[in-house]
Amino acid sequence: MLSLNNFTLRRGARALLDQVTLTIYPGWRVGVVGRNGCGKSTLFAAVLGELSGDSGNLSLPRELAIASVAQETPSLPQAAIEFVLDGDVELRQLERRLERAEAEHDALKIGAIHERLNIIGGYAARARAAGLMHGLGFSVERYEQPVASFSGGWRMRLNLARALMCRSDLLLLDEPTNHLDLDALIWLQDWLQHYSGTLLLISHDREFLDAVTDQTLHLENAKATLYAGNYSQFERQRAERLVLQSAAFDKQQREIAHLQNFIRRFKAKASKAKQAQSRVKALERMELVAAVHADSEFSFEFPVPERLPSPLLRLDQAEAGYGDKTILTGIKRLVAPGDRIGLLGPNGAGKSTLVRTLAGELPPLRGGLMRDPALRVGYFAQHTTDALDPAASPLLHMKRLDPQSREQPLRDFLGSFNFRGDRAMEAVGPFSGGEKARLALAMVVYRKPNLLLLDEPTNHLDLDMRHALETALLDYPGALVVVSHDRHLLTSVCEDFWLVAGGQCQDFEGDLDEYARWLQSREREASKTTPATARKEPPKAAAAPGELKALRDALRKLDQQIAKLQPGLAALDAKLADNGLYEPARAKELAEVSRQHTEQRARMDELETQWLELGEKIEALQG
Repeated sequence: MLSLNNFTLRRGARALLDQVTLTIYPGWRVGVVGRNGCGKSTLFAAVLGELSGDSGNLSLPRELAIASVAQETPSLPQAAIEFVLDGDVELRQLERRLERAEAEHDALKIGAIHERLNIIGGYAARARAAGLMHGLGFSVERYEQPVASFSGGWRMRLNLARALMCRSDLLLLDEPTNHLDLDALIWLQDWLQHYSGTLLLISHDREFLDAVTDQTLHLENAKATLYAGNYSQFERQRAERLVLQSAAFDKQQREIAHLQNFIRRFKAKASKAKQAQSRVKALERMELVAAVHADSEFSFEFPVPERLPSPLLRLDQAEAGYGDKTILTGIKRLVAPGDRIGLLGPNGAGKSTLVRTLAGELPPLRGGLMRDPALRVGYFAQHTTDALDPAASPLLHMKRLDPQSREQPLRDFLGSFNFRGDRAMEAVGPFSGGEKARLALAMVVYRKPNLLLLDEPTNHLDLDMRHALETALLDYPGALVVVSHDRHLLTSVCEDFWLVAGGQCQDFEGDLDEYARWLQSREREASKTTPATARKEPPKAAAAPGELKALRDALRKLDQQIAKLQPGLAALDAKLADNGLYEPARAKELAEVSRQHTEQRARMDELETQWLELGEKIEALQG
């Protein structure tokens, strides 16, 4: 299908691929991975014939039908569905030939063209195009709207639909999920699993890669290595090799400890059992692949917020929307330090509306919104990068953010986001989407927020940066509300899910697999808009006035006590893991450390038992 033989490709003086030899066979589904700038998109350009190699050969079969997603969409008056239909080139050619044949009254040609249209499924092409658009989130009334009326993100979806419309032998997809929400991503995943051609997929979404690919092509240091298996299998194989060279697991120990703590606290609790089980699976994989990111260029922490009042904000029977248009009603939510909330819901249901309301960009249409005076919001929206000054450097952006700070601390901070040396002084206009997203995220982090609102924060971020973000979020002491199509991020950092659907915002107790099943059943049965796990049962017992508040306050205090106890317990664990502590000369020290560890471990168990009991009482009163 695709062969490279001693193939070298340069950009300027830099070799992106150096004497690469490999073969991609028909029917393979290949995930193309590697850090930003390693040559993934450049390889695609070479396959499409847009770039020529400097030496060696790249060979493809003749008459190979290749489909790819255009990165730009002209502002066309053409109807959206007609734009998508243009992706089937042969169909359009046959339609034009049929018009000429009918004008010429050539019955023989007309018959032959109709026969070919029947063979390629031409009569069902419009239905196929509509199915693609529906799967990617377009409502029926938008099918006939002009392409020019759509925003940039929706035009990218049109480009994707157009590429999928092509009956291709080879499909090249470069970050196809960047402009999709979780619903459309799940649909695209299912579509690609049934694609019969050869697939080359560039993506930084490991869950998506795992579900769709069966081979992995890793680009690193101008070399290309093929691994059998999906992304997780690639990570394991590469990690096993790296572990032989280095035991650098420290960078993931906090994440492993966090998952272990969540599993220990919630595995026995029915309402959290599925989320706990998903973390058991994540932990099993993580301990094998910790070394893969040991040499990452990114490592940052969220600065500790100056204050952590509880609650940070409260919505009481609020309505959210725009102008006279109400999107969500009856919102009764509370956000407190330590909350880890992922927002789920169909496209257009109001997730971004809710986030903007929490951020203060949209006032509630009705009802109450209480914001603590010490609330400091860090809001990363999908449009945040558009607000960057293209003529200003990363360092100038930071100076504008904090005019009183000295230059070196700002440079050090930017360095943790890989803006080092001269890069910190360059104008951001020519920066890639990933670099702009990193800078925007750095500016959000620097403000020391106690409430983080992240709306699709991983768009354009590569796997190393996503990993650094996940690790930093696990240590973040404030509250987090996140909308993301990155299922690995949601599974890693979120402990609760809110379902935004049908004009309501409710708790969703299931995991992401259950959410995917709910989406599928929702498609089959449009009348059933709310999953059983999200429906509220009538209260089993009426709560006395103030009783719920008192229980929640007690629960928050327990959370704070547990959080204070954890560092000391972790330090004692580290001491007990030190082999030198067991030398005869340190017998007294060992006895003292053991005593302290026993006492603190017993105290932790007592607090966690109280925490679970209070949680069950609150759930019983809420119904």
